Amino acid sequence: MASSDPTERPAAEPDSGAAAPSAPIHSNGDSGAAAPADPNPGAASPANPVTAAPDPSDLPEEEARARAEELAREIRRHDHLYHVEGRPEISDGEYDRLFRELRALEEAHPELVTPDSPTQRVGVDPVASLPTVEHVAPMLSLDSTQDAAEVRRFDERIRKALDGGESEYVLEPKLDGISIELVYKEGRLARAVTRGNGREGEGVTENVRTIRSVPLLLRTESRPAPELLAVRGEILMSISAFEAFNQSLMEEGSEPYANPRNATSGAVRQLDSAITARRPLQCLAYDILHVEGTAFRTDMEGIQALEEWGFALPERVELVANVEAVEAYHAGFDGDRDELDYEIDGIVIKLNDLDDRSDLGSTSHHPRWALAWKFEPRKEVTRVEGIAVQVGRTGVLTPVALLRPVEVGGVTVSRATLHNREELARKDVREGDRVRVQRAGDVIPQVVEVVTEGADAERGPPFQMPELCPNCDTPVVEDGPFSRCPNRFGCSAQLKGRIVHFGSRRALDIEGLGEETAALLVDREMVKGPADLFDLEADQVEALPGFAEVSARKLVEAIAARRRTELARFLHGLGIPEVGATVARDLAHHFRSLDAFLAADREVLEAIPGIGPRMSEVITEFVSEERTRAAIDELALRMEALTVPEEPGAGGPLEGQTWVFTGGMEEMTRTEAKRRVEALGAKATSSVSGKTDVLVAGEGAGSKLEKARELEVEVLDEAEFLERLRELEG
Repeated sequence: MASSDPTERPAAEPDSGAAAPSAPIHSNGDSGAAAPADPNPGAASPANPVTAAPDPSDLPEEEARARAEELAREIRRHDHLYHVEGRPEISDGEYDRLFRELRALEEAHPELVTPDSPTQRVGVDPVASLPTVEHVAPMLSLDSTQDAAEVRRFDERIRKALDGGESEYVLEPKLDGISIELVYKEGRLARAVTRGNGREGEGVTENVRTIRSVPLLLRTESRPAPELLAVRGEILMSISAFEAFNQSLMEEGSEPYANPRNATSGAVRQLDSAITARRPLQCLAYDILHVEGTAFRTDMEGIQALEEWGFALPERVELVANVEAVEAYHAGFDGDRDELDYEIDGIVIKLNDLDDRSDLGSTSHHPRWALAWKFEPRKEVTRVEGIAVQVGRTGVLTPVALLRPVEVGGVTVSRATLHNREELARKDVREGDRVRVQRAGDVIPQVVEVVTEGADAERGPPFQMPELCPNCDTPVVEDGPFSRCPNRFGCSAQLKGRIVHFGSRRALDIEGLGEETAALLVDREMVKGPADLFDLEADQVEALPGFAEVSARKLVEAIAARRRTELARFLHGLGIPEVGATVARDLAHHFRSLDAFLAADREVLEAIPGIGPRMSEVITEFVSEERTRAAIDELALRMEALTVPEEPGAGGPLEGQTWVFTGGMEEMTRTEAKRRVEALGAKATSSVSGKTDVLVAGEGAGSKLEKARELEVEVLDEAEFLERLRELEG
């Protein structure tokens, strides 16, 4: 692939100082080649149908509007040709002439300026902060592996879940950039939101508008724009653009970035979008999160639509029919990895059929129908200068190697995890050892092994994990391969992490209660347990570094506002092992009160779907430990109400029923059918069992239909299902 020059076609006017993004990485042409020199920049180009420009101030409003629309349309076309397809038709000089004319028209007639005008890509006035915005649909992370055998097991699970049928997979490179949600209403870019916690992120719309591979207005030549479209993409810098950008920083005396991802993250989250406009960013779209006004049956149909709407796509997206083709695709990208002009850390495997995806569903963290197959990490050798022990939020003591700094895959590493007591003993890492270090998933540094060849220093004694917690001196207990401090709320190291978790977005969502604030509150002994948060007063907080009267008052008010909260958020905020947001919600809806939950024994817990012996054991151990229970009781005294909202469909005519859908449907997708019965109170699952009340069998129904008949489950065909819906929905 040709490397591209980030200083080619400017992102705005030539005198704007804005560096343009490199050419799109999906192009197979020589997209890095410079546009031909323009012998006469002021002359009309044969490739450009726009006519010569009159004085904008002399044009009546209607003529000015028509001219502006004509110019904007033509500039968008050339932006797409250059930044998405990598095949420019006109010179930079001619492009600049078109841009200057549009800018002059808009200055003479301000009423012509629209949010999707090409002139609006150069940035607007800085903002004070980035808003928090909820996603249209969840942006889940992917389960991942480096093991080829696990990929085959993933394929087996998929085929088994699909009744042994064939499974097609969409394959694409796993890009190492910043995930973004792009939301379009009636074809116009309405907002852009970072991934954040998957449920909500930071609104960065004005920054993303400056990225020229992001359509401000969807192309509709081949396909009409939908009413609402939410697209997931990745914002990144090509390696060549990053190197040129870093060189420019060093030339002006600024600190360079460690890697393209860090530089991208900093650019996307700028408060001043004019700065973002000067960064060589590009955006590649790869998934439709939500769409209204049209529908797709496969992922490849959605990808084709994205291309027709004008998005740049990752290169080498392929549709394959078996796991052998997946292995060949992975090997091909791995072999080309060092030659690519962009960072990837693996490939993504996604089921193509969208109804099948709906049947498989997702956990609270990742979809069951997709898998990231990571490459083997890059590795380097350095020296262990010491070993420290850190205490995490859950009390686990983790040995950490303090390393002589070494660059691994473009990042300087000085600390690396040794995982746990048993792993440390197995690797026998000691102070003074030469070790091989890698970045797991090209992100988290870890020690792979001790390097004995060429050892030139005497080894230190074997490292022993401490018997007492290094933070609170509580005797450490062994929990499998881990050493753990059981003093959950009394150990200051754990307490800091627990307070941050308690106030996190999916727990009580307390604005302003971050890591620095939690550390200050604990270190100053203002908070000795989560309950103490609700006793804080504004003048106490104001005395902390970084706080003033207004910020202190806002934090205290934000905490006080959470005295009334949902029981599910409260349970999640306690940080019970094995209990994430989804399990906390199930517990809350089952028990309906904190007292009922605290009184439950293992047998009662295991009666709840999804909670097995291991989870029930962990939960009961947590709530029955004396110090932990005292902290929960103190916290409960501070709460005014722990509510349990009704689930969608509660009280509906199908409440308590379980429905399963199989086979193809003509009138609606299975996803829509599930949504309709859930709105009526039913639970839609993907497998038939003795608890199934109704099976809806569409065209091509297989083993699920046979099993339903064996179990004497009521079976409806599509026509009968639609008639039942009409009766129930009234």
